[in-house]
Amino acid sequence: MLWTCRALCSQAGPSPGGWKPLSFDGGAFHLKGTGELTRALLVLRLCAWPPLVTHGLALQAWSQRLLGSQLSGALLRASIYGQFVAGETTEEVRGCVQQLQTLGLRPLLAVPAEEEPDSAVKTGEAWYEGNLSAMLRCVDLSRGLLETPGPTGNILMQLKITALMNTRLCKELTSRVRRPGGSLELSPERLAETMDSGRDLQVSCLNAEQTRHLQASLSRLHRVVQHARAQHVRLLVDAEYTCLNPALSLLVAALATRWNSPREGGPWVWNTYQAYLKDTYEQLRRDAEAADRAGLAFGVKLVRGAYLDKEREVARLQGTEDPTQPDYKATNQSYSRCLELMLTQVSHRGPMCPLMVASHNEDSVHQATKRMWELGIPLDGPVCFGQLLGMCDHVSLALGQAGYAVYKSIPYGSLEEVIPYLIRRAQENRSVLRGARREQELLSQELRRRLLGRGLRVPH
Repeated sequence: MLWTCRALCSQAGPSPGGWKPLSFDGGAFHLKGTGELTRALLVLRLCAWPPLVTHGLALQAWSQRLLGSQLSGALLRASIYGQFVAGETTEEVRGCVQQLQTLGLRPLLAVPAEEEPDSAVKTGEAWYEGNLSAMLRCVDLSRGLLETPGPTGNILMQLKITALMNTRLCKELTSRVRRPGGSLELSPERLAETMDSGRDLQVSCLNAEQTRHLQASLSRLHRVVQHARAQHVRLLVDAEYTCLNPALSLLVAALATRWNSPREGGPWVWNTYQAYLKDTYEQLRRDAEAADRAGLAFGVKLVRGAYLDKEREVARLQGTEDPTQPDYKATNQSYSRCLELMLTQVSHRGPMCPLMVASHNEDSVHQATKRMWELGIPLDGPVCFGQLLGMCDHVSLALGQAGYAVYKSIPYGSLEEVIPYLIRRAQENRSVLRGARREQELLSQELRRRLLGRGLRVPH
């Protein structure tokens, strides 16, 4: 039914009566059970409570000591884990994805792996090699879950570079590329050639240990993209802190040089741009123009950003300029400008310039859908939308039922792996969690309607 709806929407084109905004009033909640809605309301209210987010790891440890690991784990599975995580086993993940597909949504799997600077166990080569194996398995799982891609033709997966490469080296690379003229030894073309050939890399600005780790990291990245290309899975690289992003962008550019050419059917590697940073619009414009000149496909995931508090604190402590927009209004304006820029690029370059509008903001989604209509970008074209699993369902479901391509970012894994990951993500996404008040109101309204005996909302 969903695919038929998408096909009809695509064939019909813009309606003669003009663009009509989607309704994000929670009407699509009729697709979900009362138990699901109740859990969502309770968990979102809990996550909006600052002490829980701030002291989440300590509270988890306290819960295990007080209740025992079995009971504590059961409570987590029934609440936070169950709300935001697909599951631990392949069967559990498959069940979650099948449920999403019935709702018109698609999976964007994420391996919950990240470097912990204070842990020697989680910064050695063996840890990065273990993460490489997890990434390769995630590629296979992403492909296996969707043997027949939908009308968008894209199977997508998230990739976190610092799960495969030391953050200290990323900071060192950032300091090098930020210097006037950068380092010719660290050009995307040279790194791409090194990845492709497997020959030893010689970089005078790095010491022997750093060079060896860079070589190993390039090999890991190359193997992930090579495998993803073979499995027809496209990789969306996560953006991180400003002290790391220039290095991450350099690595993405190297991967794009090798894998995003038309002969490869790219882009297989997309980069993420954070609108809450002051320089994002100009960086996005330069990168789009550079890709166009080079004849490379250019995939973009556009987000507002998740590290606001930490970025401002680091800038304060270091006495440097705050890299973030001054307020939420300025961030919204930045997102809107970046979105307009990318939609214009999509209208000119088509499939060579796919875009994910990764936003929980209703105004941004309205802007995207309206401009898609005005620019003649079909619903089954190069633009898709993305939100987190367990959040913003009133937007995701409305988009999916209208025929847009919508992805939910889905972590999966054991409690021990995922809960610390979720707590860190919650700490980074405090503003998103605090901003979920409208979703909580809509959930409350729907539950009251059912409890008062008015039945399920009839779908339009």
